[in-house]
Amino acid sequence: MNKNQLNFGHLLDFFPEVDLPVVLTDENLVIFSKENKVLPLPIVDEFLAKHDHSEIDEFTEYIPCFKIPNTDQFYAIVYWKAQLLNYEYHLVTFDQKGNFITGKVIAGMISNGNTLIKTVATIDEDWIIHIVTGEDNAGSSNYDPESSKAYTMEIVSTGDIIFSLNNIDFE
Repeated sequence: MNKNQLNFGHLLDFFPEVDLPVVLTDENLVIFSKENKVLPLPIVDEFLAKHDHSEIDEFTEYIPCFKIPNTDQFYAIVYWKAQLLNYEYHLVTFDQKGNFITGKVIAGMISNGNTLIKTVATIDEDWIIHIVTGEDNAGSSNYDPESSKAYTMEIVSTGDIIFSLNNIDFE
């Protein structure tokens, strides 16, 4: 795929539209990776990598998940990014011309070898994103549910992703 021949439509072709609500967990990745092709590096470089603020190496993989339906003024896509001990679902929005609006990590798993942080998200029909995150120490069978946190984000009509004011803290 020649980088000079790429257009925004090439990126969108990798993202099927889905019905909401949708839940993003580790288990859902199996479905996305079976149904959708891995994003080619030229498309990643052109449309995603320049907005991703982490280092990308030869082991980094991008799997398209889905496109959020009924967005008339913008496009909203979710992709999964895998790196060593770091797996993330990214929600990214673009305007109608393919210009980047904003992007957020909304779910995934991060580990430093000692601690495991897992985050799950649900995107509902109103573009509200319900997020719950929890932490577990490796080798410990004593998960503390009181350390979990829940919060919400939402996609507004401009394509911006904002934190909602009604965040919940379980502590």
